[in-house]
Amino acid sequence: MEKTPVIIDCDPGIDDVMMLLLALRHEKTEVKLITTSAGNQTQDKVMDNALRFVSYIGEEVEIARGSEKPFLRDLVIADHIHGESGIGGVELPEATLEESDRPAIEAMVSVLKEADEPVTIIATGPLTNVGALLLAHPEVKPKIKQISIMGGAARGGNVSPKAEFNIYVDPEAAEVVMQSGIPIVMSGLDVTHKAYLDQKDLDLLKATGNELSKTLYEMLQHYMDAQDSSPFLEPYHSEVLRLHDLCAVAYVIDPSLFEGQDCYVTVETAGYTTAGATVVDHLGTMNKSPNVHVLHDVERKRFVELFFSVL
Repeated sequence: MEKTPVIIDCDPGIDDVMMLLLALRHEKTEVKLITTSAGNQTQDKVMDNALRFVSYIGEEVEIARGSEKPFLRDLVIADHIHGESGIGGVELPEATLEESDRPAIEAMVSVLKEADEPVTIIATGPLTNVGALLLAHPEVKPKIKQISIMGGAARGGNVSPKAEFNIYVDPEAAEVVMQSGIPIVMSGLDVTHKAYLDQKDLDLLKATGNELSKTLYEMLQHYMDAQDSSPFLEPYHSEVLRLHDLCAVAYVIDPSLFEGQDCYVTVETAGYTTAGATVVDHLGTMNKSPNVHVLHDVERKRFVELFFSVL
């Protein structure tokens, strides 16, 4: 089976861990490089989580450190959701993998230039690293097939009335990515809120009984508990568990799982109350050509089956 070569830029993060498992284990994806972005936790912690988890599942791939903070803003982290470590209360074994001696941008450029075919970038954290890559090395754009991001929202955010967390952390970098001319697929909150596990799914995961499923269950239970105590989520949110970041990989593996619309999207960088908002022009009122494929629906049952297939 032909594999899709991918670079993953992430900020592990509980749902990033689930995304990494699917990307590294699925037969349709070939992970060429993992880079870390400060977001769910600080750069030191997300790098440690990436090294530990990839080591834990027995995979070998270069993991390179990205930027410590956004382009222009102070770093905002989501420790109230992902915990002090970034992966809940779970303590993974010491990593056998070592951090790359190349910084993220250098490693990205090398992988892209050496690739025999265009590479897909999957970005599930703030877009600082990807934006920096495109600004510093525009010559690699032809080597990027598409950028599949988890981020943004058409109808409403989760850290402000209009902004989703990943875009909110570094809106300037996100706007660079959106306006890059590279095909963009946006898995925003409109679709990720429909990509969830319910209690029956969690019980099935727990009943699987192997060490990996037990570890994932513990992480996801922390995630569920954190959602239940958050004042910023919808009343029904605690009843199910959204695997936001998984959508960005699932789309690359099987686009038929999703429905979406080609729209022009820009990121608000100047607004006082709307900074980080992804402005999605559904009606074409801005008279601009579409630059993003915005996902809005997912076949949840098949989505869950895809995730469980690698367990």
